[in-house]
Amino acid sequence: MYAQPLRYVDGLPRPPRCLVMGVLNVTPDSFSDGGRYLDHDRAVAHGVQLAGYGADLVDVGGESTRPGALRPTVDEELARVVPVVERLTAQGVQVSVDTMRAVVAEAAVAAGAVLVNDVSGGLADADMFATVARLDVPYVLMHWRAHSAEMVDHTHYDDVVEDVATELSTQLAAAQAAGIDRGRIALDPGIGFSKTADQNWQVLAGLDRLHALGLPLLVATSRKRFLGHLLADDAGELRPPLERDDATTATTVLAAAGGAWCVRAHDARSTADAVRVVTRWAVAEQEVVTRG
Repeated sequence: MYAQPLRYVDGLPRPPRCLVMGVLNVTPDSFSDGGRYLDHDRAVAHGVQLAGYGADLVDVGGESTRPGALRPTVDEELARVVPVVERLTAQGVQVSVDTMRAVVAEAAVAAGAVLVNDVSGGLADADMFATVARLDVPYVLMHWRAHSAEMVDHTHYDDVVEDVATELSTQLAAAQAAGIDRGRIALDPGIGFSKTADQNWQVLAGLDRLHALGLPLLVATSRKRFLGHLLADDAGELRPPLERDDATTATTVLAAAGGAWCVRAHDARSTADAVRVVTRWAVAEQEVVTRG
């Protein structure tokens, strides 16, 4: 059974708990599952499975953003993404599109996507903000400094949490100036993007300071390299991406309990279970307070 139909408040989907966004990479080179779902039939089957496991949105992306990845051409990205979005939508799956290109965002929305997830926060394509404003769809604006091939060279911060907040605020102002309704925007602190392992932990620990920006937060930690560092063996070998799901779920619980609007993950079932536990725990706490 799919997650419940999305309910929108002020332009953003807002179920009565933290939202779950399932990852569907239709790429040959993503860090965790590159090539596994490049075939459209396999991609659609996996997208349906993610929705069946409880993903509220299935996030379809045709460009790998792992460190060092090279960009596909526009035509390659369109060919990977649009048919999958179209087929999933036809089967009743709520789809978001993970893209830094305005033309891909527009084509995906035309194919049925209900949200644009832009990991560049509008910096990779000067047309993105105007396009999203015209499409009038929800938009996730992520903290970003450089494309994958260069992002490891852009990890200097005076105070990583304050700098991320300031840079997000700058892009948020630009998005609103371009006509995107503030009520349709969510922010993503960009875990794993132009940040060292330690800096990622500092950002997660500082989510309260990012909540102060006044917009919903999406937190995307799933299987990322900083978790591999944490779980490295005695020889220093990083835990492989497919063996980081338990750690991912732990971050999901903490993010959801800390008020995240959405968490993005490869393992939709454990993530959906985790956010439901967090929600029921919070309800029980409120019941105890009320009875007291």
